[in-house]
Formats: sequence, structure tokens, C-alpha cells
Amino acid sequence: MNATAWGLLGATLAVAVVDWWATWRERRSVRLVAKPLTLVLLIGVALALDPVDPRIRAWMVAGLVLSLAGDAFLLFEERLFVFGLGSFLLGHLAYIVGLQLAPTSLAGSLVGLAAVVLAVATVGRRIVESVRTGEHPELVGPVIVYLVAISAMVVSAFGTGAAAAIVGALLFYASDATLAWNRFVGRLRYGGPAVMVTYHLAQIGLVAWLVTG
Repeated sequence: MNATAWGLLGATLAVAVVDWWATWRERRSVRLVAKPLTLVLLIGVALALDPVDPRIRAWMVAGLVLSLAGDAFLLFEERLFVFGLGSFLLGHLAYIVGLQLAPTSLAGSLVGLAAVVLAVATVGRRIVESVRTGEHPELVGPVIVYLVAISAMVVSAFGTGAAAAIVGALLFYASDATLAWNRFVGRLRYGGPAVMVTYHLAQIGLVAWLVTG
């Protein structure tokens, strides 16, 4: 990466840490700035670096922009949760296209498929059942569609065989699973900070993949 990208990455990490702290301490006023600013800076990193394939960068930046929209919507979770879910769904579709533009391995994809099948059979199934029997059963369909999309993103990342993409995708899966568990199944101790730490590191991993390939 060039100096500009490194500088923006340092700023991204600094603001992300502020957001993690604000999430832990429930400082909403700080989060209103730090949460979206983290993604804005990371988009800057993606635009500043020298990618292995510019076509892939275009799709990954699209995914980051849609994630930024999702972050903004989820700051008003109760009213705009569905819009946030939809934004991240579209973001994952953009990531899938970008990941699929890279050379892929069938063996890697099969390993990824096995991983997501295990995750869906355990955590995913529990989340969907809790949505079905909870206060908002109308969200079952959107949650299932989202689960399919992020699972496909993880499989696509494994298909690349690239460590940065795989780790990024797995952290994204862990972040969203924690968020969904917190919302629909039961509150986890330190669940909020865990969601944001894994989410930001996931996005950084996916951006790092643009350079490492």
C-alpha cells in the first residue's frame, strides 16, 4: 500500500477504537460520528491503495458504501432495522461479485460451504426460530434471505484461497451472528462491542485482500 492508504488505515483504526469504546460505554452521541466515519475512512483506504484488480476494487467499494448506509440505518435500529438489513444484503451481493472476479478454487469453496452449513445448522437455525416465535415474525423471510447472502459471501471468500478475504468474511459472519443473537435470541454480555470489533476487522480484512490478492 502507498503512504496515503497507510495513513487512512491508521485513521480508520483510531476512529474504530473510539467507536468500540463508545459502544461499550453506550455513548450514543459519539457513535453517531465514529461509526459512519470509520467506514468513510476505510472507503478512502480502498480508493487510495493500488489494487491487484481495479474491477474487483469497484465492487468492493460498492459493498463498503452499502455497508456505510447500513451502519447509518442501524444507528436508528428500531425504526430502520429493515433498511439496514437491506443495505447490508446488497453490500454482500457486491462483495460476492468482487470475490467471484478473482480466481477461485472448487476445493476452497467446498470448505467454505461446509463451514457455513455447520454455522447455519447451529447458530443460524436458532436465530431464525427465535425470529419466528418472537415479536416480529414478519422478519423471518428477510432474515433467511440475508443468511443465504452472507453465507454465499463466505463461500466465495473461501474460494479465493486468500487469507485476508477468508478471515474478513468469517469475522463478518461472526459479527452479524452476534448482532442477530443479541436482537432476537438474548442479550450477550459485551455483545455490542463484540459486534463492532469483529465488523470493523472484517471490513479491514476485505479491503486488505484488494492488495494481497
